[in-house]
Order: sequence, then structure tokens, then C-alpha cells
Amino acid sequence: MTAQQQGTLKVFVVAGEESGDQLGGKLLAALRTRLGDRLVVEGLGGRRMAEQGLASIFPLDDIAVMGVLPVLARLPTIVNRVWRTVDAVVAARPDVLVIIDSPDFTHQVAKRTRAFLPWLPVVDYVSPSVWAWRPGRARKMAAYIDHVLALLPFEPEAHRRLGGPACTYVGHPLIERLDELRPRAGERPALGEGPLRLLVLPGSRRSEAGRLLEPFGQTLELIERALPGQVEVLVPAVPHLVPMIEKAVATWPVPATIVEGEAAKLQAFRHAHAALAASGTVTLELALSAVPMVVAYKVSKLEEQLRHLITVDTVVLPNLILGEKAIPERLQWDCTPEKLAEALLPLLRETPERAAQLATFRRLDEVMTIPDDTPSARAARIVIETASLRSRPQED
Repeated sequence: MTAQQQGTLKVFVVAGEESGDQLGGKLLAALRTRLGDRLVVEGLGGRRMAEQGLASIFPLDDIAVMGVLPVLARLPTIVNRVWRTVDAVVAARPDVLVIIDSPDFTHQVAKRTRAFLPWLPVVDYVSPSVWAWRPGRARKMAAYIDHVLALLPFEPEAHRRLGGPACTYVGHPLIERLDELRPRAGERPALGEGPLRLLVLPGSRRSEAGRLLEPFGQTLELIERALPGQVEVLVPAVPHLVPMIEKAVATWPVPATIVEGEAAKLQAFRHAHAALAASGTVTLELALSAVPMVVAYKVSKLEEQLRHLITVDTVVLPNLILGEKAIPERLQWDCTPEKLAEALLPLLRETPERAAQLATFRRLDEVMTIPDDTPSARAARIVIETASLRSRPQED
């Protein structure tokens, strides 16, 4: 008899890093809202999932690494943790396995688990970027994943076109936080009413911040020459990068205030007039907060050799969602102080470039909003529906 037949639903959740833990925490909360005490949870996660009753099978820090070189350095540990996770899933014999983001880890778990428990439904929360590179992954995923919960509205069509698993747009978690991102009355003065507030966001990973802090500082030198004494710089920073950022901003030509903590970061977004940002989810946060931006990114020499595998002409999330290159991006060899400053200066004045970005951002709500639901609630509903997709063998 299955857990569902007994009136409960046993869900095994596997997250691979902090962002996945955040999604997992909201998903478990939404499942708890629907099922109450009938929900049984096991798996791998961090603090937010622990708050929802998950006792993680090992610390999330064991596997939370990103990028080609860091993954290679930790490969023996990661392989060991993959098998430990598979063993835990097989022992738990849940009603559904939910893997969250971090495909280099979570998909290895799903593939191996499917070999041992072919009847077990598998839900993938966050689609790998098959639309950007290695599109062949979509078809391969169909062999071990039953449903993909997409955060971006164009991803279901991408999976359909590429032969991937069933895929549903459940909504990006940021659309649940619009009240925190949107400026309140008086928080963002009009240009010319006080200092120009510029956000500088070098990224949340040590490797990307290490490559961007120097050119960002040199860009600010050019901005200060063009707008002497007019710019106030705010640098939101994740805790583990604060010492690195403090050392870098001490050499910058303009004073910079380091902002720590999620609430303070969101307040800085609501106050800001423009941003210089590393590519990543932060670009979508900025767009939803209506902060015009220039996006920059640099990768290692090894990762640069993989650029021919990328199948899209932009890496900026709002550009991808809206299907146009509305936000300027300066990547790798184009990521120079001169080119960054040239693109950023028009955003600090009332210009056609600034107006065009603001008009583009207004379209995001229409494209991303899901009616009468939240992303986590919709995700929970699909997880419950998918749990009944396959039949457990009679002997179970």
C-alpha cells in the first residue's frame, strides 16, 4: 500500500545549493498548506527546508559548488554524495522525488534513482538552460524526469520543441516579492532631486566577483569624471564576500556603501536609479524593481572555450524573457571600463536609453504573472498530481 493510499504523501526533495533550498522551503510550505500532517518529507536541503520539517541527509555545503573548475576540484566528494542521496531515496521509497536546480548534481541523482525505482515519479523544479546550451539534454531528460516546473515563461515551448519532458510554467519566485522590490512613495526620487544612486553588484560567487570588482572600480572612475560628486554608490553583498568587497572598494575613486542583508538589499533596490550588475538572477530583480542597468560578466579562460556551445544571443534574463536585447550587456572581452561607462552614463540621465529600459520593464508583469495563484502553490499542485502518475509495483 502506498503512502497516498494511507492518506499521506511522502516527498523526497533534493536541493543542491542555497537558491534551491529557498525554492524548496516555499514548496514544502505550500505542500504543507494543502496536505497538513499528511505530508511526510525526507531529503537534502538547507535552513529553509529544515524550517519546514526536513532533516537533511548531509549538509548542503558538501555539494554547493558552481563552475567548471570548482566542480572538478570537489568531484570525488560530489560523486560520493550523489550515491549517498540515491541510497537514501531508494531506502525511503517515496511517492515522488523532487529535484531542485543544480542539474550537475540533482540530475545524476534522478538518473540513478530511475534505474533502481523505475516507477517513481520525478519532478524537476527549475529547468536547466537547454534553450541556451546543450539542447540535447532536453530529450535525454525525458528518460528520467516526468515533469519540469519552469521559472521562465518561454521554457515549456523550448522543451516541447526539443523533445523534453512535460513542462509547465509555474512562475518565477520573484513575482511573489513585488511588494518588496517596488519603490514606495518617496523612496526613489526623480533624477535631479538629490544624488544619483547607483547600485554596483559584482555577483554572489567569489570567482565572478573576483573578475568584476576591478573593472567595476575603473568604470566608476570614468563615471566620476563625467558626473563629479553626483553619484552615490551602494554595493549589496552576500556575507561571505564582504571582506573581499571591502578590500576592493577601498581603492575605488568614489565612496561606496556596502549593504548587507536581504532587507537592506531590497531597500537599496527601491532607492536606486541605475545599476551595474553581474549577469544572473539579480538582473531580473532589478528589472522588476524598474532599475535600468548595464550587465557585465567574465569567465575563466577554460570556460571561455565553451562559448561556441551557447545557442542564444543574450545572457540577460529579462532580455530572454521579452525576446529582445533591451538591456546592454558587456561580456568577456567587451567587459572593459570604457564600454561599461559608455553604456551606463545614459542611464543616469533622462535619455531615450533610460526611457526605453523603463518601458521594457513594464511589460514584464504581463509576461510573467500567473493568474489566481502563486508560483509555490502551483508547483505544489503539480507535484501532488505527478505523484499519482506511475504505479508502484504490487509487492511494495
